[in-house]
Amino acid sequence: MNRPSYVLKSSCTDTVGIVAAVTGFLAQRGSLITEMSHFVEDEAQKSFIRVEFEDDARDDAGLAQMADSYRKNVSRRFAMRFEFYPARQKIRTMIAVSKQSHCLNALLHRWAGGHLPVDITAVVSNHDDQRSLVEWHQLPFHHFAIEPGKKPEQEAKILALFEETESELLVLARYMQILTPHACDLLAGRAINIHHSFLPGFKGARPYHQAYDRGVKLIGATAHYVNMDLDEGPIIEQGVERVDHTMKPKELERLGQDIESSILNRAVRWHAEHRVFENGRRTVVLRH
Repeated sequence: MNRPSYVLKSSCTDTVGIVAAVTGFLAQRGSLITEMSHFVEDEAQKSFIRVEFEDDARDDAGLAQMADSYRKNVSRRFAMRFEFYPARQKIRTMIAVSKQSHCLNALLHRWAGGHLPVDITAVVSNHDDQRSLVEWHQLPFHHFAIEPGKKPEQEAKILALFEETESELLVLARYMQILTPHACDLLAGRAINIHHSFLPGFKGARPYHQAYDRGVKLIGATAHYVNMDLDEGPIIEQGVERVDHTMKPKELERLGQDIESSILNRAVRWHAEHRVFENGRRTVVLRH
């Protein structure tokens, strides 16, 4: 019999009996566990659990009843933070982009192929360059230009669209604008950014030329949650590639864009699959 699949994310101070309590609760319900990951951070003595399972809770009411039962029988005992999610329900995702297309194109390609578990609600940009790509995928494209002295008004349009489309995640796919503290606070845990690995060393324009001039031997990318510390939010995923003196700035840039695209896709997928736990300035990612 095909039953709906759910994900349980749970975290608390580590102690004896947590895994037994979680699995025992599911066993009593007759749930079938299909995947389970558990990690204990030794320094903070904190326990993180992600469980994917099949269950007979077939609607919102059933899911609410399951969560209430878990609260009474498990979470109160361990002072847990927890959430249940329908495993097959795709996260409603809005993408922001500027002029560069590599990250956007990679996201759209994987989404179109069914390899990214998101529903794309809209693509927004402060430039009109990517309209044809987005509309070719039959997705809504919104061009919100930034007029001199009116950046807050432009950002307000993005936030309003995020709410109107009932989006759950904002992906900054090389969106070359800094979000205000208000936006960072509003989107805490719900916005993912990507940037090249040279920061904070090579800031500003032409970072790959700066890296070439310094003779770097590694290039890469970082995907992280957005917070009020510019490019310093909790890291979800990183990647690097070794380079050498034979590679010109254009080659470094091409390789860097490939890394940015794959790292951003990985971070978005893990977030959408409810594998990422924020843990202060860090994250715990319970990968399959």
